[in-house]
Amino acid sequence: MDIKKIASYTVCGVAVLAVAAMALPRHVSIERSAVINAAPAAVIALAASNTGYQAFNPYKDLDPELTVEMFGPGSGVGSGFSFESKDGAGQQTVAAVTSDQVTFDLDLGPLGQPTQAISAVAVDGATQVTWTMDMDLGMNPVFRVMGLSMDGMMGPNFELGLAKIADVAA
Repeated sequence: MDIKKIASYTVCGVAVLAVAAMALPRHVSIERSAVINAAPAAVIALAASNTGYQAFNPYKDLDPELTVEMFGPGSGVGSGFSFESKDGAGQQTVAAVTSDQVTFDLDLGPLGQPTQAISAVAVDGATQVTWTMDMDLGMNPVFRVMGLSMDGMMGPNFELGLAKIADVAA
């Protein structure tokens, strides 16, 4: 086999892989829930607050070198923080607060701009807290392949955060 055939097969193989990757889902959604013994309003107040969020931020446990700089008001829309960790840097800002949900805009630079939300709803004398993240992976085939493992990568972090909310909000 000559070098031209090898190059041709390689180019065709890469093209097939890229096309196959584009057939993967563009949008990723991750969700975890826990029922805790705290009032929904206490959970929402905690999540909407810069210092409150840091009290249950799971990434502080996962990366002891994590640095956080808070900005904006202490709580509510516009409050947030920038962060730098072993996995990268970014910014999280409270985008909306309702009686049962706090929505966050994240800016992870070249990794994307996902949206996260923490909701709290009363159920049977307790509160169901749900942490979600939605992300548009765009047209990048590498991100779409990575999207297949996002739930497995991020889900345990959300579970840790939910356990910490249960401790802090109780």
